[in-house]
Amino acid sequence: MELTITELEQAINHWRGLRPSSGEERALSTEVNVLANVYAHMIFHHLKTLPFSSLDETAQRLIESWRRA
Repeated sequence: MELTITELEQAINHWRGLRPSSGEERALSTEVNVLANVYAHMIFHHLKTLPFSSLDETAQRLIESWRRA
């Protein structure tokens, strides 16, 4: 199964809504930070899709939770 960059953006926005940035520095939540790292990888490598199986366990869990929501 492939994860598209559009799906990833939707998942990031979902988690931003559940776990907004905090503090004066507006730090990203752990969940958003995990997905933002995947997003940065996709942007840097000009990827439109990424094999779901290539994600680490935490990112997979976050994506699966978003899909169920």
